[in-house]
Parts: sequence; C-alpha cells; structure tokens
Amino acid sequence: MVEVMHLTARTREPGPRSSSRALRRDGRVPAIVYGGGKDPEQVSVDAVALVKEIDRGGFANRLIDLDAGGGTQRVLPREVQLHPVTDRPMHVDFLRLSADSQIRLAVAVEFIDEEASPGIKRGGLVNVVRHEIELICRADSIPEKLTASLAGLDIGDSLHISSITLPDNVQLTITDRDFTVATIAAPTLMEEAEPTEEVEGVEGEAAEVEKGEKKDSGE
Repeated sequence: MVEVMHLTARTREPGPRSSSRALRRDGRVPAIVYGGGKDPEQVSVDAVALVKEIDRGGFANRLIDLDAGGGTQRVLPREVQLHPVTDRPMHVDFLRLSADSQIRLAVAVEFIDEEASPGIKRGGLVNVVRHEIELICRADSIPEKLTASLAGLDIGDSLHISSITLPDNVQLTITDRDFTVATIAAPTLMEEAEPTEEVEGVEGEAAEVEKGEKKDSGE
C-alpha cells in the first residue's frame, strides 16, 4: 500500500495578505482542495515541507492527511504547477478522498531478478516500454509500485502486463490487450570501420587515370 503522509495547511481568507504572491514571499505555496461533494477550499502549505515531499519522488501517488483549520481530510495531489525557470512549486491541487473513492492514477514499475535473466547475462539490455502503468483503484488500495520479474527472459523476449500480479481491488485502465511492459534487447556494438583493399584499389585506379589524362594533354 502507498504510504500516507501528514501535511499542515492554512486556510486562505480573501484579502491582500492571502494573495499568491504574498504567500510565496512568506515561504508558503497556495493550494486548493476540491472534490468529495464539498465546495473548493483555498489553503496554503509550507514551501520547504512541500519541496521535501516532492523531491522524494512519487508525490502524485502519495496519500496525504491534510490538516487545515483544525480538521484533517485525506487528499491526493492532482497537479503541481512549477516555476518555468526555478522548478519551484507555485500552486498545488489536492483532491478530497473517502475510503471508497475510485481514482485513476499512474503507478511506477520496478523491475527485479535481472540476475536470473539469461538475456541480461549474455549482455542484453532491458528496454523499458512502460515506466508507469495506469490503474483504477480505491483510495485505500493505491499500490506504491508494481513489481515485474525479468527471470527467465532471453534476448528478444518480451514482458507483458499479464506477467505482473496486481494487488487486490486494483484494475487496469487498458483491458483489451496484453500490452508490452519491457523487452530484452540485444547489445549494440559499434565497430570502427577499416579501409578495404577494394577501396584502396579504386583509389589507385583513379590516380592512374588522372596520370594518364595528364600525359594525353601534353603535361
């Protein structure tokens, strides 16, 4: 199961002090909480705490208990707007959740058992076709990752989604085909080209022709 983190937020009341620019100057990031059959709520979160969680990776799939205004509500990050130059968070959207909320999200794939792959032992390379798999699941059943075993795969073999065991209460968004997740590709080696005797012979013939033309012209 995906971990649940805690984040403290402050409600934003209308007025100059709650403007986005003023909040960022004070080291906070404006955010909105929406969904769950309730009205949207304007809040702000501490910039340092937010950046720390984003830098850990997997932020979009991490459940958050957001403490705002004395009450805690479980949310899921839906969108983080970043500054085009500094990549610092400028705004965050949070989706309210209940235990039985059905959500769609992309979950990362972790590849294991490389040492048990004959193709990799022979120098083959893992060609990842899908780094993430899109799933539909309940808010309380979000997997942290999907695990894919490469054991037994040789060069030219493919790993399909049917080879990955999904957790309970988790479904694929793509159900009409057994799509490829990764393949074992042959190693590619670049060999330095060497001049052949045929090329050298052609160059020699060209030189003789040029020499003969000069004699015919009286040079």
